[in-house]
Amino acid sequence: MLMYGNWRSAAAFRVRIALKLKGIPYEETFIDLDAGDQHKPDFRAINPQGAVPALFDGDGPPLTQSLAILDYLEETKGGVRLLPEEPRARARARSLAQVVACDTHPLYVPRVRNFLMEEYDLPRERMLAFLRNAFETGLRTLEARLSREPGTGRFCQGDAVSHADLCLVSLWVGTGIFGVETAAYPTVARIAAECLALPAVAEAHPLRQPGAPSA
Repeated sequence: MLMYGNWRSAAAFRVRIALKLKGIPYEETFIDLDAGDQHKPDFRAINPQGAVPALFDGDGPPLTQSLAILDYLEETKGGVRLLPEEPRARARARSLAQVVACDTHPLYVPRVRNFLMEEYDLPRERMLAFLRNAFETGLRTLEARLSREPGTGRFCQGDAVSHADLCLVSLWVGTGIFGVETAAYPTVARIAAECLALPAVAEAHPLRQPGAPSA
């Protein structure tokens, strides 16, 4: 397998974790988002959206969108299961994952931040306030659900890692990068700590990838 990613991409982080948890051999080509490589014709030919991750498996066209890639890996590859078998538990895990991947993450991606500053002349301080509000809205939702719903265990859905945890930890790592206050979300913090203690998550961590500030 070949994945196109970037160290700071939360979406690529999710997929990287899944590949490592499942023990799937892969190579990763890093796209320099700061240099605008995602907008160059050769990468647009891979993903017209100009976004990472993009995953090649064999001779077919690339797979894009992190949740779709996670589903593909779950349905076609072996290794540890990352979705429960029971339908309601599976739906809950997917619902929690979508709180992050569909409702929260899209609000703080670089193209949104840049658009707000360039097209609306939004000062950086106000853009960062918008960004932190997006994080906090997602974290509040996760904390409310995970602290009250009986399906929560060691991880988001019971005691096994699922797509929900991959999304949660990708959001949590972003709070550190962007300086978001997290004291009000103890359940999210506990589950994030469980995830970060897993070797696969540690290896996939954004700050351990080429191009990262500490790499």
